[in-house]
Amino acid sequence: MTAELRSTFEGSTMVLTIHNPEHRNALGPEMYAAGVEALNAAESNPDVRCVVIAGEGDIFCAGGNLQRLQANRQKPPEVQAQSIEELHTWIEAIRAFPKPVVAAVEGPAAGAGFSLALACDLIVAARNAVFVMAYSSVGLSPDGGGSWSLSRALPRQLVTELLMLGERIGAQRLHELGVVGRLCDAGQALGTALDWAARLGARAPNVLTSIKELINEASANDLPTQLALEREHFVKNLHHANGGIGIAAFLSRQTPRYE
Repeated sequence: MTAELRSTFEGSTMVLTIHNPEHRNALGPEMYAAGVEALNAAESNPDVRCVVIAGEGDIFCAGGNLQRLQANRQKPPEVQAQSIEELHTWIEAIRAFPKPVVAAVEGPAAGAGFSLALACDLIVAARNAVFVMAYSSVGLSPDGGGSWSLSRALPRQLVTELLMLGERIGAQRLHELGVVGRLCDAGQALGTALDWAARLGARAPNVLTSIKELINEASANDLPTQLALEREHFVKNLHHANGGIGIAAFLSRQTPRYE
């Protein structure tokens, strides 16, 4: 069965489903380009307000395909470097995508699958979901931005434990640490993510784009730079049509319908 990234729509939400059941939804180069292409299409489509990334069935993603990685050891290093570069292009595309991206995690999110979830703006996870960076268990080091994302979200000592020892961490613990935003029963991650996406889709898309940019820039900016960026976005959004719609709706106690 061919590994693929399937794209479907639920209202104003694009759902990208990792489909590779033979290898526990492992990722591969055929998915990376499809992921970037899907985000490009969603960015230019005003009817798409949010993207959800999920895995087929009861597994989010087992990370890389170890059989493929073993085969790549017999090829020039440039082959694997190119594959990782394609994965990283997808990760960067998710971070730069101007609309919210929600991960819907069922079961294991391992290796690059964990990195993929961390690249998303929000994470919904089933209570029995398990996250693991098991690279060191097979003599490898992280990719997919996992070390970057975890180092910004968790204490250094915990990140060291997760990466060096390949320790598993449950959805409940990550929820307590603020990494997982919503917990749900097993089998309900996609539905919960879609509900969350619908709530996001009801808000002004230009404002969500501004907020995502502000969050992305905050860690690298000093306070004066971030304040200037906030001023720029605030003024732009005030004079956007949605600013008038939102304020008028609030003053008249009505539900706004944003453009």
